[in-house]
Amino acid sequence: MDKIIETLSKELNVRPEHAGAVVSLLDEGNTVPFIARYRKEQHGTMDDQTIRTLADRLQYLRGLEQRKNEVIAAVTALEKLTPELESAVMNAATMAEVEDLYRPYRPKRRTRAGIAREKGLEPLAKLLFTGLDDDGKITKESAESLAGGYIDPEKDVNTIEEALQGAKDIIAEDLSDDAEIRKKLRERIQQGGALKSSANTEEDTVYRLYYDFQESLKKLQSHQILAMDRGEREGVLKVSVLSGEFGPVQVMLQKVYSRHPFMELLREVAEDAWDRLIFPSLEREIRKELTERAAEQAIHTFALNLRPLLMQPPVKSKVTLGFDPAYRTGCKLAVVDGTGKVLETAVIYPTKPHNQTEKSKAVLKKLCDKHKVECIAIGNGTASRESEIFISEFIKEYPSNLSYMVVSEAGASVYSASKLGAEEFPDFDVSLRSAVSIARRLQDPLAELVKIDPKAIGVGQYQHDMPQARLSETLDGVVEDCVNAVGVDLNTASPSLLRRVAGITPTVAKNVTVYREENGSFKTRRELLKVPKLGPKAFEQCAGFLRVPESRQVLDRTAVHPESYKAAEKLLEICGYTLKDVGSLFELDKRLKELGTDKAAEACGVGVPTLRDIAAELQKPGRDPRDQLPPPILRTDVMDIADLKPGMKLTGTVRNVVDFGAFVDIGVHQDGLVHISQLSDRFVRDPSLVVKVGDIVEVTVLEVDERKKRISLSMKKQAQ
Repeated sequence: MDKIIETLSKELNVRPEHAGAVVSLLDEGNTVPFIARYRKEQHGTMDDQTIRTLADRLQYLRGLEQRKNEVIAAVTALEKLTPELESAVMNAATMAEVEDLYRPYRPKRRTRAGIAREKGLEPLAKLLFTGLDDDGKITKESAESLAGGYIDPEKDVNTIEEALQGAKDIIAEDLSDDAEIRKKLRERIQQGGALKSSANTEEDTVYRLYYDFQESLKKLQSHQILAMDRGEREGVLKVSVLSGEFGPVQVMLQKVYSRHPFMELLREVAEDAWDRLIFPSLEREIRKELTERAAEQAIHTFALNLRPLLMQPPVKSKVTLGFDPAYRTGCKLAVVDGTGKVLETAVIYPTKPHNQTEKSKAVLKKLCDKHKVECIAIGNGTASRESEIFISEFIKEYPSNLSYMVVSEAGASVYSASKLGAEEFPDFDVSLRSAVSIARRLQDPLAELVKIDPKAIGVGQYQHDMPQARLSETLDGVVEDCVNAVGVDLNTASPSLLRRVAGITPTVAKNVTVYREENGSFKTRRELLKVPKLGPKAFEQCAGFLRVPESRQVLDRTAVHPESYKAAEKLLEICGYTLKDVGSLFELDKRLKELGTDKAAEACGVGVPTLRDIAAELQKPGRDPRDQLPPPILRTDVMDIADLKPGMKLTGTVRNVVDFGAFVDIGVHQDGLVHISQLSDRFVRDPSLVVKVGDIVEVTVLEVDERKKRISLSMKKQAQ
């Protein structure tokens, strides 16, 4: 375990005692949000993302240690374990190294070399490979002469040629199983090799870019690997690894002395081993590693995009009309109040084939007048463009301040058709549920998006090609971190939101809502302990992230953990305040500075990081981190792609970030692409280091292709 902690410490650049503390806390069953927020003294204020990275690596390293022990046990059972092999296995840094070392001892299918060994040709193979006689001197006999002594019709070795071929097969397999040789060859391919794809069809497809494509393994981007993988699976592409310009035979025979009597024979065997055994095997391994690396990068990008999407600033307390566009079946409308409660629904037909524009405007006006609608959320699906034009025209005619925003409806249909959607709105049809979801996404993106499988939210690439368990685990972690960073109102939160709170399982989330229905609103945090299956450990994990606005204990309304209430009260006391002053402590920082933070922390019985968190919460109880971000862009007019001209300067919202750039919504229904080369005046290695989903950015139009609906944008200052 000490070795694992040392590795984690080096990889994450954290102190060993902090890495060890996180490992212990995880092993004790603590959740990542709880550790990140309420155990800062133990881990040196690591953030939740670093802790999750540590948890992932811990799982891998423990799996690696387990595999090492399994290999050593397996080789020991064969009575072939040597101190050198044991040391090599225990010092291996990756699974690939361990498997290379185990390869010679792994049970094999019946191979040509195995058959040759059964025929008793292994001694001949050893003679030919070493070139030494029984006295350890270079043999003067020919290979044919040596092979003649192994002719044995009873063992089905009838000729010299058969004996030689069997011995060569054994040598080839031994070369193929040599861990050191495999490691060197793999490194040479990884350094100088390339991935090549070619067309397997004459049809024009989305993979045309890869019909004649070749790129260095070192320079390959994850989206290129995943695209080629998918094209190969669909039978459109042929994909292969090119080994690069180096001599594999020289690498394989590096340790063979130059005056070896059978050098030509060994070269022939090495070429056979390379072509028949080693390269096909290494190609499979390298392709697998490339795919795994690309998948991990794609999952990482998905997670990076999901976090800011979930953390988009809410449009709080505004009466909102959700507008789910459609053609033939009509546009579904749902008006919700400032808390998301549905007030009224309707269906209008402003788009083709009905084109009931005036009638639809009348229905819309009636709804807006009756409920004092302040903004409209339009889904970005089918007929969104026509719906946006219709809404824009309506706003010009409507005698009140009204604005709209086009909202991504990715996953809305998944929610609408789900068991959860049916439970929430049993009397609504699927499309009306979508309209409600679209309205709520504008009001509070986080509270609404937690109802949807994160994979369906649509801020990544190739999500269906990813290892689904790993993708779900990563994205669920992001959702959990976001929910806990914002905090949850215990008396209004849905089961979908509650189950994302640290320590609360889906069953407990349901129990919380049942308790709330049967007993009324929670009066205190401590009352949570009355909820079935919510014991002391779960309470410890979740309590700090749940707010009770109705509680007479003001600290129940904050992110201060119940275990720190006494510390919070002590801090107020030594600074000359009481609980009644919470929320208006304008000089708390000043008084704390005068006392000395270290001294105050000691007096309160907590560490300095916890003291600072408590002080921040006492000044702004239940603060929402999303309020510090720029508000979403609400529009009143609409543009068309035909209105765009090169050189135009616009403000837009980043909708997706990928390996090759970022897609930006500039209000023309079709997102524009800021290629990675146009993201900054400086060189950009990773787009996610420059922009994130939800960012409000200034862009310049570079090119517009109306036919292909492609818009090229730039964020470079020189372009603006």
